[in-house]
Amino acid sequence: MYRLLLLMMVTALGVAGCGQKKPHDPPKRVPEKEVIETSAFGHHVQLVNREGKAVGFIEIKESEDEGLDIHISANSLRPGASLGFHIHEKGSCVRPDFESAGGHFNPLNKEHGFNNPMGHHAGDLPNLEVGADGKVDVIMNAPDTSLKKGSKLNILDQDGSAFIIHEHADDYLTNPSGNSGARIVCGALSGNNEKQ
Repeated sequence: MYRLLLLMMVTALGVAGCGQKKPHDPPKRVPEKEVIETSAFGHHVQLVNREGKAVGFIEIKESEDEGLDIHISANSLRPGASLGFHIHEKGSCVRPDFESAGGHFNPLNKEHGFNNPMGHHAGDLPNLEVGADGKVDVIMNAPDTSLKKGSKLNILDQDGSAFIIHEHADDYLTNPSGNSGARIVCGALSGNNEKQ
C-alpha cells in the first residue's frame, strides 16, 4: 500500500511538472558559438565601461554564411547575468551614459526584438550569458549587417557604429531596446579599428 501511494505521488508530481511553461530559447537565427579561431577577424574594437576602464574587446569579420561574425571577449561584468547586447548607429562612446551612440542600428526601419512580428533591428543581437567569473567569450552572427561600402547594412559607414552592453537582459520584444536598461559598456567602431 505504501509503495502504491508513493508511486502515485511521484506520478502526480511528474504530470504537474509537464504543464509548466519553458522559458524562451534564444533566437535560432543568430546562434552563439564557442570561440575557436579569431585570427581571421579584421577589425578590433576596445570595450570600456562607464568609468572608462577597458573591459575587453570585439573583433569583426565577414561571415562565410551571411552578415558579420562578431567575437566578443569581455570581463568585469555581473557574474551569471544575462545582458542585452546591440549594435548602435554611431561610433561614439561618450561616458558616462554612452547616449552618444544613438539608437540601434536599424537601416531597414523595423521594430525591436527577435520576437516582435514587426522586427527586428539589424543591430539586435542575442543576450550575453555571463559566466560565474564575470566573463563572456563568444562568437555570434549578425546576418543583417555588412562591412561592404555602399551597402545600407554597412556598420562601418561614415559615422561608424558602436557595440553596447546593457545592464539587463533584452526581452526580444519591447521597443526601443527590450527593457535592457542602462548602457554599461561601449565599443566604438570606425575606420581606425582595422587590424594591421
